[in-house]
Amino acid sequence: MASLFVIRGNDQGLRYQLTGPVVRIGRDADNTIQLRDQEVSRHHALLRCEGEQWVLEDCGSSNGTFVNSRPVQRHVLRSGDQIQLGRTLLLFTAQSPATASSAQVQIRPEPPEDQSRILHTVVQEQGSRILHQALMGREGSAYAESLRLVYETARMAAHTLNLEQLLRRILQLVFEFVHADRGCVLLMDTASGKLEPCVQISRGSDSGQMIISQTILDYVLQRREGVLTTNAQADMRWTPTASIRQLGIREAICVPMLGRYGLVGAMYIDTAAPVGEVLRAAGEATRFTPDHLTLMMAVAHQAALAVEDTRFYQAMVRAERLAAIGQAIATLSHHIKNILQGIRGGSFLIKDGLARGDQNMVRQGWQFVEKNQERISNLVLNMLSFSKERRAEPTPGNLNQLVHEVVELARGRTQDQTVQLKFHPHPDLPTLMFDPDAIHQALLNVVMNAVEACAAEGKGQVEVRVLYDPQSQQATVEVSDTGPGIPPEKLESIFEPFVSTKGNRGTGLGLPVTRKLLREHGGDVSVESQLGRGSIFRLWFPAPEAREQSSPSPAAKTSQAPTDD
Repeated sequence: MASLFVIRGNDQGLRYQLTGPVVRIGRDADNTIQLRDQEVSRHHALLRCEGEQWVLEDCGSSNGTFVNSRPVQRHVLRSGDQIQLGRTLLLFTAQSPATASSAQVQIRPEPPEDQSRILHTVVQEQGSRILHQALMGREGSAYAESLRLVYETARMAAHTLNLEQLLRRILQLVFEFVHADRGCVLLMDTASGKLEPCVQISRGSDSGQMIISQTILDYVLQRREGVLTTNAQADMRWTPTASIRQLGIREAICVPMLGRYGLVGAMYIDTAAPVGEVLRAAGEATRFTPDHLTLMMAVAHQAALAVEDTRFYQAMVRAERLAAIGQAIATLSHHIKNILQGIRGGSFLIKDGLARGDQNMVRQGWQFVEKNQERISNLVLNMLSFSKERRAEPTPGNLNQLVHEVVELARGRTQDQTVQLKFHPHPDLPTLMFDPDAIHQALLNVVMNAVEACAAEGKGQVEVRVLYDPQSQQATVEVSDTGPGIPPEKLESIFEPFVSTKGNRGTGLGLPVTRKLLREHGGDVSVESQLGRGSIFRLWFPAPEAREQSSPSPAAKTSQAPTDD
């Protein structure tokens, strides 16, 4: 299916599938695709499906319609075409039929007599050094060093998503090859279309204010050409009132950062010298050469590609985040609506019971309200735990006692259900180092799930067992139930957010929170399940013995014996 992906503009990151015979694009809400761009006309253009082709037509827009930087009135689109409407740039993608069958390619082991022999290997870090050595004797050191700079720039661009860090490192590399005093990278703001300084570096300790000539920038941006100025006082291209004549710059290089989709910014380096020194040094050799200008153009192109890739990645992340937020809001809204209905029903019983003087009805209504208050409290706690990154804070503790508290808490919530809970503590468990809050919440989610699974069947049994391996210093808590079990096709997804096997009764956050807490603790959770026979969850985590063991408390002693209903 054909689609439009916004790669620049206020709607960056959005993808529109082209489904109808006619797709209208503009600023008004009645368009099929509405763009939040003030430079886009109310009804700017339309896409018409003609057989297997999509045709773009301008609808008499004020600022025109451009395809691959050329104005068009009617244009047959091809996959990869860039459509510009106002300040918005869209990428057209069409699903092309395959030209070859994958059956023509086979991957299979080689027979012993045909096995290939590896002659030489190289790691990526050696690439720059090998290129340098290969070219030193053939093309000269200057050429080899220039190629190494471009190679290093491309290599960094492929491994860095932090734009400021990447551009600063690129400028530092340039300073190693070009004897500049100051350098700056300016990026084009996608909303305003103006250049904004992003990174600045200076040679030595000079970190004062850097003034860049507007004359040079305008020339570079308008013509999309790199410029080298040497002793600008004598350069006739700059008008007598141009800003460069008042800056006292002896030499400067400014190049456009041109990527796949257009201009993304400019890269600028110069030598800082006062006007008097410029006049005195008019006859001296220059620092910058045309080769430096060519080199800067190549470096700026690599930097521009990195900027576009990073912005594209950020747009994709933003789109995925918006989709995830939408899914979360839809799921949580549905669950909160159910909780509010329960509270509303309980409130109605309380109100009616007070009016009639019926204490039993008031008590029944309050039980509804209290139960749903607990549900919404658990929901909020799980949301906070899932969204907040935390580090485990191990402290000396009695794991038997903590698990016993969780079992008793679950037992208190299931007094009206015919579910048996059994606890099997470790018979000789030393004082261990673990995060009690994290383990408590992680275990409570699993135990309550097991209890609810059995309660849905009307009966059942839940057993909680503590295990410990002193050699690996790993603790494990097993939670087994005799509930209905989990279908095999759902086992892989139960730890994903908002995936629940309880229907409307679950939020799908309990197990994801459990896995997140255990992984932050250095452990994990696994599950085995059979339909009709129940499930076993194993929560394991590192728990080294505490160096100084204290005598067990009375509560810890009482928790050493198995408990039953």
